[in-house]
Amino acid sequence: MNLRPAKLSDVEQIMEIWNPYIKNSLVTFNSSEKTEEDICDLIEVRRKKGHEFWIASKNDKVIGFASYDQLRAGVGYRYSMEHTIIVSAEAKGLGVGKKLMGILCAHAKSRDINSMWAGVSALNVEAIKFHEAIDFKIVARLPEVGYKFDSFIDLVLMKKNL
Repeated sequence: MNLRPAKLSDVEQIMEIWNPYIKNSLVTFNSSEKTEEDICDLIEVRRKKGHEFWIASKNDKVIGFASYDQLRAGVGYRYSMEHTIIVSAEAKGLGVGKKLMGILCAHAKSRDINSMWAGVSALNVEAIKFHEAIDFKIVARLPEVGYKFDSFIDLVLMKKNL
């Protein structure tokens, strides 16, 4: 497996991984599928801020990605980041997520970031367990703040000090 910053040539494969989760699952509360332009903009904006967009690949195929950005807008939040991590269905359980989070957190720490945050659907028990296994702690549960598939869903906030 190879970990590296995303290239524009990865965008189509990133869409192929991300959009089924958006369309069919509660991994994300987002219900609007990502376009090539969306992902290109996301990579560019994060990179300009000094926040990288990482991909994991195997045999030149993208099998997962992770990125981070400021938790909330405003200078007072500049040392607290929230991440996104998605691993392809066929790569789950192979350590891809753990390796992506390792490089993501190391990158953030090298930029003096204090903490990494995860906002996880309370229904996504697999993601909560994953984050706990890599030293994230549950710090809050926000009732019914997410909405998808005609239902309100709790959001679990998790934090890791870097």
